Amino acid sequence: MKKIGVEPYGIASMLPKMRHYNLLIEGIKPKVSNIIKQEMLSLGGDAAVSRGTVDCSVEKTDVLIMGSEKQVLRFIDKIRLQPFGLKEIAADLCEILENVSRDVFLLKTPRRVISISSRTLIMGVINATPDSFSDGGALADEREGLHRAVQLVNEGADILDVGGESSRPGAKPVPLKEELRRVIPLIRLITKELSVPVSIDTAKAEVARQAIEAGAEIINDISALRSDGRMARMAASSGAAVILMHMRGRPATMQKGPLTYGSLLGEIMEFLENRVEAACAAGIPRERLLIDPGIGFGKTSDDNLRLLHHLGIFKAIGLPICMGVSRKAFTGRVTGVNVPHERIEGTAAAVTAAILNGANLVRVHDVAFMRRVAAMADAIRRVR
Repeated sequence: MKKIGVEPYGIASMLPKMRHYNLLIEGIKPKVSNIIKQEMLSLGGDAAVSRGTVDCSVEKTDVLIMGSEKQVLRFIDKIRLQPFGLKEIAADLCEILENVSRDVFLLKTPRRVISISSRTLIMGVINATPDSFSDGGALADEREGLHRAVQLVNEGADILDVGGESSRPGAKPVPLKEELRRVIPLIRLITKELSVPVSIDTAKAEVARQAIEAGAEIINDISALRSDGRMARMAASSGAAVILMHMRGRPATMQKGPLTYGSLLGEIMEFLENRVEAACAAGIPRERLLIDPGIGFGKTSDDNLRLLHHLGIFKAIGLPICMGVSRKAFTGRVTGVNVPHERIEGTAAAVTAAILNGANLVRVHDVAFMRRVAAMADAIRRVR
């Protein structure tokens, strides 16, 4: 429009007409959904509802609102003071529009404030485990772990994620004492020698507590604070940042049985929103939270691809998005590579897709390579 020579006030007026939204509201009573549809039609937009909505022959219906940003904003203005729950719907829609346009976050930890903005952060993986799917048994002791940490930081890692219990499909639980033995001396050594933030990959509150005392700043909990009833309170009092990940079942069972979802995106969205609410209720502020849709955790390869393609939907939650796609089986199935450490091309493509669709942090094994991939994806995203 600038090239055309449009007046600045005209650009400001027309930009909202160029942005289009499809907004799904679930479980609305027919009389309310009829109001929503009529109001959107009056503004030039539309709303899709169940066929039994007009005559109220259905108890509830989902409503899919379709319209430009300008139409949606005018719709919000029209319903914000109306009864039947429309006021609350207006408030939710305002929050969603604000969240999806947000691209700057400040993540608070006990030791610093981490800026998350135009550059995707790289989380380097350090597995102090004998049975991780990709690099289990690679580290003999904490000295080798420190050497690996230094290598990853030199390659460009912004955060180091240390784990002592494998979360690969079928993995068996690790006793508390053994997990502590694997990670605490290593974290203590890393935080003494290096200045980058350290994350502890655990679902055990005691492991997280001792890791934070040793210098860790982030808790990466694949159970989203559900496995250990003490985790939420401990995390709240520690000041640590927390990554809340979606997983159905446990690592030992998550890929067994029928992996079906009524609504893949809807169920994961609802789960993450509920876990964010639970974390906040436990005393963890939102500025200390990240979300992770959980690629590969209780999901098929097609599910993983759909999550990558539609990752932007999770921006509606309004928190930084962490993604772990590195060397995972679905990249091997697509590219025909069975050996995990050789899945670098599939990982690179998945990392690129994740960044272009809204990821703020990517968890990877091959830091140097993926740092360059992320730099290119970030450049493309900034131009867009």
